[in-house]
Amino acid sequence: MANAVAITDKAYRRVIRAWTMYDWANSAFATTIMAVVLPTFFSTVAGATLSPDPDRARVLATSYWGYANSIGMLLVGFAAPILGALADHSGAKKRMLGIFAAVGILATALLVFVSTGDWLMAIAFYLLGHIGFSGSTIFYDSLLPHVARRGDIDQVSTRGYAMGYLGGGLLLAINLAWILSPQTFFLRDAEMASRLSFLSVAVWWALFSIPLFRRVPEPPAVREAGERTSLRGTFDRLRHTFHDIRRYRELAKFLVAYWLYNDGIGTIITMAAIYGAELGIPQEHLIGAILMVQFVGVPFAILFGRWSKKLGTKRAILAALVVYALISVLGYFVTQALHFWILAFAVGTVQGGSQALSRSLYGAMTPKAKSAEFFGFYDVSSKFAGIIGPALFGFVGQATGSTRYAILALIPLFVIGGILLLFVREREGIAVAHGENVEAGLARV
Repeated sequence: MANAVAITDKAYRRVIRAWTMYDWANSAFATTIMAVVLPTFFSTVAGATLSPDPDRARVLATSYWGYANSIGMLLVGFAAPILGALADHSGAKKRMLGIFAAVGILATALLVFVSTGDWLMAIAFYLLGHIGFSGSTIFYDSLLPHVARRGDIDQVSTRGYAMGYLGGGLLLAINLAWILSPQTFFLRDAEMASRLSFLSVAVWWALFSIPLFRRVPEPPAVREAGERTSLRGTFDRLRHTFHDIRRYRELAKFLVAYWLYNDGIGTIITMAAIYGAELGIPQEHLIGAILMVQFVGVPFAILFGRWSKKLGTKRAILAALVVYALISVLGYFVTQALHFWILAFAVGTVQGGSQALSRSLYGAMTPKAKSAEFFGFYDVSSKFAGIIGPALFGFVGQATGSTRYAILALIPLFVIGGILLLFVREREGIAVAHGENVEAGLARV
């Protein structure tokens, strides 16, 4: 009997490692493609011919890049709940994850063919890659309540984020080495190094996704009484969820709180480099600070998982929001590179932990039979959370003539989101989910 338990524990650890490896795999897209290399490449190479005037070309490239991100966000955001309900209804979470990952990987690999003036090709491939990345994340996250034991969900989620920071940061460091010194790696120039970095992301993503597909079991489909087996059954399930939303009141309250404070977090992530550049921080310091955040995030994401056992998950998230509010205040006073590095380090201490614990708290309050559907709503919240903060940042900066005031405008997002989070009765939400799991025969220790 003891041996059987040991084997079970060993198999459990193997599944957890396989699940977290997908964070390692797809985070390369978030760092190299979304955050650092491709945006710069698009502005200076792919979009260089958008106008004869170089300054005008850069402005147009930035605008088109923003449009591409918005289109990708809207497409995935609107489709997410439907796709999630379909995956739950048909028992196809891994299959849907594989389809979206394959689309993202192929599109990312095709970016290797983008060169000077190929802005439309770059947007098309990036848009497909973004859809593949975001869509696969829905189903990856929805597997969390299935792979983690009830008492381990915080630790498993934070371990995944830690792996993502490490994997994404490691490949980004390699890619930047290629770009900054192409001759050292026998590459023609920085443009070729950038194009090969896009291909490396596709290879990395595909290679390190294999453990999940080999080791993580597909959760069974659980259909409700009288539910049809056709595609119409998917929409029946969505209608039923909306009609019965009172049962998931705490989950809904959490989503509203998350929508606000995650908007602030996302705005800091997306606007930090632009904010630093406007303040005159040299590019090498901006890139270095972004890299540092990746590696600082590894141990602190794991520490947040441990702290959640002592503080409680909600309190640990609230502590992170206090730090974010302080970062917004101190961001107003940044005048030199050292200040930017200090704030980047502070962001690294809370970024992974706050997002990982938010994912695990939501997962704990999510019925397993509807995990992909509910994480579809979570993804919608995450996508649309990227609208208010950047718009507020831009509006305040334009109205006041300084983005220093704009960063202060983010403080209400953390404060109001934190206050709403205080009113979430997470134990009640977890109890509702556990009751449905028991009823569906999906409960586990």
